[in-house]
Amino acid sequence: MQPIATAPSRAEQVYNAIRDSICDGRLVPGSHLVQEDLATQLGVSRQPVQQALLLLKNERLVVELGARGLYVAPLNAEDVIHHYQIRIVLDQLAARLVTERAAASPSWAAELARRGKEILAEGDEARNRSNAPDAVSQDVRFHSFIYEMSGNPFIATTAEAHWNYLRRVMVAVLLHAARGEIVWRQHREILDALLGGDPAASERIAAEHVLGAQGALLQALSEREF
Repeated sequence: MQPIATAPSRAEQVYNAIRDSICDGRLVPGSHLVQEDLATQLGVSRQPVQQALLLLKNERLVVELGARGLYVAPLNAEDVIHHYQIRIVLDQLAARLVTERAAASPSWAAELARRGKEILAEGDEARNRSNAPDAVSQDVRFHSFIYEMSGNPFIATTAEAHWNYLRRVMVAVLLHAARGEIVWRQHREILDALLGGDPAASERIAAEHVLGAQGALLQALSEREF
């Protein structure tokens, strides 16, 4: 095999740029994705754009409508439910593992508390700036922190594709619903539970948070088209 040169890294950059534009709401559902236009906007050839769009199609962020080409996928309740069925399992597992690690090591628990409180403070700042993509990024950061602290590296990698989809739904909801205060209050409750030494309580609180988020997203989708 020949060594792979720069194409994958360029394709990855293009993938990240298009993915973030979709997740942050800059490319809205139904937007037509023309390879030539995207290549021009990003200053690259068509090849990395083609590779990036294939990855996004596999993640169901992009859909192909026959001869009409590729479009940003619509948001729908069924996909939200399916993603949240996976997320609730991952979040409960991570919460249990973190709680067990914190109970076993006071010094490790102190580090968990310090880093967690920093993220909570920065999340509050993002919420107060009323910037939906920024607030959602901080939300993802909080949960990614819990995945990291669980000690199981496969939780974060498994959750990544689901968060790519959920980020865009969450941004759309935050633009139309004031849930920031509720979300970050629940994040504080989750951190307190992780430090409380009761894995079952942590799993319960994590599940309540996920189900509450799912309910808000489904309600928003039922009330307006995105």
